[in-house]
Amino acid sequence: MTAKIRSLLKAAVFVACLGPAIYLLVGAFGLWSVSLGADPVHTMLHTCGNWALKFLLITLCMTPLRDLTHTTIWLRFRRMFGLFAFFYAMLHLAVYIIFDQSGHLETVWQDIIKRPYITIGMLALLLLVPLAVTSTAAMQRRLRHRWILLHRLIYLIAVLGVWHYWWGVKKDIFEPLLFACALAVLLGYRLYKRLRSSGKVRESTDPIRA
Repeated sequence: MTAKIRSLLKAAVFVACLGPAIYLLVGAFGLWSVSLGADPVHTMLHTCGNWALKFLLITLCMTPLRDLTHTTIWLRFRRMFGLFAFFYAMLHLAVYIIFDQSGHLETVWQDIIKRPYITIGMLALLLLVPLAVTSTAAMQRRLRHRWILLHRLIYLIAVLGVWHYWWGVKKDIFEPLLFACALAVLLGYRLYKRLRSSGKVRESTDPIRA
């Protein structure tokens, strides 16, 4: 794949990732007959939070796709997807503070303290911040092996994100359950890969087998 095609592909993926935000923006102004329903604030909250979780899981999909297809092209999009997860998580927070709570920070703080699912969601967002800040190649070179350790926080963040969603719904847990199953598969794949790799290491270093 040439550099030009890679650039065009990245641009197309970037625009596609902006799609949900553009849809919400258009709907908020009522343009082109786009409607956000009877409760637009709820629609914006749900859409932003939903896509933040989706991009977290999509980011976690890049390594398995690399392994299955034996090509590293997927890894070129991993940082973009991770940053879009942060972008939509921040939009989720902004909609919650500005529209749902009318900018009353005291009420927001009370919600964070008293409502466990909001506490978990805020923790997940706070943990996303250092990952977004250190996502550049320069920071990766600067932090070296510490960068890898830091960015493993994405596993915890994804768990907290699904947990936040699950506790936040009141009746229908079907969609949070789908997210939980997808995350279990992605984390299970990594555990299997690590155990398999450890088994090979032990086998190769076993003096009896050597």
